Amino acid sequence: MATFFLIIIYMAFISLGLPDSLLGVAWPLMQSDYGAPFEAAGLVSMFIAGGTIVSSLASGAVHKRLSTGKITFISCLMTALSLLGFSFSSSLIWLLFLAIPLGLGAGSVDASLNNYVATHYKAHHMSWLHCFWGIGATLGPIIMSQFIARQNSWRNGYAAVSMIQFSLVALLFFTLPLWNRMAKEVHKNSDDLTGEAKELHTPQSAEGGNKINPLRIKGVKLALLSFFFYCGVEATMGLWGSSFLVNVKELPAAVAAQWVSLYYGGITVGRLI
Repeated sequence: MATFFLIIIYMAFISLGLPDSLLGVAWPLMQSDYGAPFEAAGLVSMFIAGGTIVSSLASGAVHKRLSTGKITFISCLMTALSLLGFSFSSSLIWLLFLAIPLGLGAGSVDASLNNYVATHYKAHHMSWLHCFWGIGATLGPIIMSQFIARQNSWRNGYAAVSMIQFSLVALLFFTLPLWNRMAKEVHKNSDDLTGEAKELHTPQSAEGGNKINPLRIKGVKLALLSFFFYCGVEATMGLWGSSFLVNVKELPAAVAAQWVSLYYGGITVGRLI
């Protein structure tokens, strides 16, 4: 049962990675359909990132009111609905509107699942978790490229990914009762629970006793700075790589999407190693 539950968590992170790489690979076609300026993709991306930041900062307060299972379920439902909305959107304004719940959902599930795995499992599970994000980010451009190549339709690509998200939403709904039960079972399993996790589950911690300021932990500021630059590179490549290949190298949009998928595939292999 514990293995089955971990698979569900990994699948949730695959779904988290799927939408992250779609906007950039679809933008060469989306731009022409909307008649939008080239740089508008950056604005949409900023709205998504803004939603992610807000939901991440609020994750602590939300987690006090809702369980990890419910947060994951609601977040995945938000992303699924937003992606479906992208496929039907008629203007850039609608894209910006839908980008907000897409970012909010992504930030909540990311923070919640990271906290859950860090609390209940050994450190290597966290590495695997983010490796599975890479699988989703790699599959996104591959799925989109197939719809662009065969139907010349980025809308159907978004719709297909939203259906995958809805499938996960259904799975999460039926497994909601497992979350609390599995948390208790994993907590009792000393072979798969870190010492830090045991301390986090003491009554004093649960009642909000000693609080730790993360910024005072040694190495955190450097880690944040490193992650800032890493995310900058990843976002630049993911958002503009396909447009560069289409507009500068004159590759078909479907081929450009496949090349971008190799970039995310490289990230995934690196995390796997």
